[in-house]
Amino acid sequence: MGRRPVDVEKIVMDLITNDDMAIKKKLAKKIFDIAYKKGIYLSSIHELYMARGKGEFSGFTVPAINLRSMTYDLAAAIFRVAKRNNSGAFIFEIAKSEMGYTAQPPIEYSSVILAAAIKEGFSGPVFIQGDHFQVNAKKFKENQEKELEGLRALITEAVEAGFYNIDIDSSTLVDLGQSDLKKEQYFNYEVCARLTQFIRQIQPRGVEVSVGGEIGEVGSKNSTPEELHAFMQGYKERLRKGRTGISKISIQTGTSHGGVVLPDGTVAQVKLDFDTLKRLSEIAKKDYGLAGAVQHGASTLPAEAFHKFPETDTAEVHLATEFQNMIYESKHFPVDLRVKIYDWLKTNAASERKEGETEEQFIYKTRKKALGPFKKEIMGMPQSTRDAIAKEIEDKFEFLFKQLNAVNNKELVEKYITLKRVIIRKREETKHVVHDGEGAD
Repeated sequence: MGRRPVDVEKIVMDLITNDDMAIKKKLAKKIFDIAYKKGIYLSSIHELYMARGKGEFSGFTVPAINLRSMTYDLAAAIFRVAKRNNSGAFIFEIAKSEMGYTAQPPIEYSSVILAAAIKEGFSGPVFIQGDHFQVNAKKFKENQEKELEGLRALITEAVEAGFYNIDIDSSTLVDLGQSDLKKEQYFNYEVCARLTQFIRQIQPRGVEVSVGGEIGEVGSKNSTPEELHAFMQGYKERLRKGRTGISKISIQTGTSHGGVVLPDGTVAQVKLDFDTLKRLSEIAKKDYGLAGAVQHGASTLPAEAFHKFPETDTAEVHLATEFQNMIYESKHFPVDLRVKIYDWLKTNAASERKEGETEEQFIYKTRKKALGPFKKEIMGMPQSTRDAIAKEIEDKFEFLFKQLNAVNNKELVEKYITLKRVIIRKREETKHVVHDGEGAD
């Protein structure tokens, strides 16, 4: 008799529901091994972005999607959309802050994504990104080295888990009180260069991790060409000679993470400055050889706005909050579980309620914080319920891929991305650090 086929879905559920990091890593190794045998490789998008920066292709925007809940089901939905549309350039990402409040450490996130690829029969490169690996400005001011050491530990953990795409967000350190733009951007480009060099030191042999920088903190004033030049000139000066730098740059054009919540709990319409996006994307490509500009905080934009991203040559767009909202607001989501979660928030997130805030605003703003504590209950919903919710969101993924023209590019991706199996060296077990703070779209 032959061997019984491995039940990947059981491994995934065991991994998701087990709190022991050592057991998680053992289960993750099983998934990684199966993925490699199926021709699925965690990869860096760096070379594709470098080719874009050289003008070798254009015409589409890469969707970077944060999955905060039902990660296995929604990743499977994304792979189905990708297969139907012959898509190869799309990114799964999770922010530093999201890892904490969704209870998804890097090794779990990457393993679940790979398992979804196995389930759907997807093969080729899979891109997983650490989003908003953000410097806390207050902690940095108190103790620079301690704050950076925490980020280096997170980067190491993420890279070891197959996150071969890292977005550094040191834009929190921009000092608008300085006398000129380069001084304003000093700590931003200084820290970004230092962390880029650290990534280059620890990245696996044969893998050039794609690194992103950021010049404008989301929710603040719109970025300018002058700020972009000041950052890039300082960054290039600080980067050690011969080191490969960033492949893209995130800018601010009028969005905010999660959107602006109105008193009735709905999200205000946002006017995004596409002219700024186009102008800065052109500068990033022409003057610095980058893939272009990256747009954060876009998931709550009106549907009719998305076709403009490829028109303005936006390299990448980050999408998160709307998919979380669609889970909570789905007609298939159990009413009793939603009530239980919202009641939990009223007690456990009460300190976050602001004076004058309506109940709807409070719930909308804080409900992401319940995704970790209720992860097992959400994944414990009947499969038919999870399938019905995932189908609704799959339709949204399909719409977004088509609006971003992120279709029929699998062969292009395979042309530039070299598949590389990385052998993970055994390290001493370290306790997973729960990351907090702001910074997911």
